[in-house]
Amino acid sequence: MIKQEVFKGLLVGLIANVIGLYLATLILGNGEGFISVLKSASSEGFLGKLISLGAILNLLAFFVFIKKKQDYRARGVLLATVIVAIFTFVTKFM
Repeated sequence: MIKQEVFKGLLVGLIANVIGLYLATLILGNGEGFISVLKSASSEGFLGKLISLGAILNLLAFFVFIKKKQDYRARGVLLATVIVAIFTFVTKFM
C-alpha cells in the first residue's frame, strides 16, 4: 500500500517534470519546436538547466499532496525531484 502511494507520487512527479520541461521550451524556445529546442540546448550545454526549470512543477504537486495529507505521494514527488537532480548532475559533468 505504501509503496503504491510512493510510486503514484513518483509518476506524478515525473509527469509534472515533463510538462514543466515542455512549458519551459515553449517559453524559452523562441517559437521553435520541442525537439529542436532540446537538441540546441544539448549542443549548447544548458540542457540540465532546462530540465531543472521543468522541475518547478514538482513543487506545485508536492504542496498539493502535502495539503491533502497524502504524505507518501509527496515522498514520491520528492523522489522524482531527486532523480531529476541526479540526472541533471550526470548530464552536466559527462
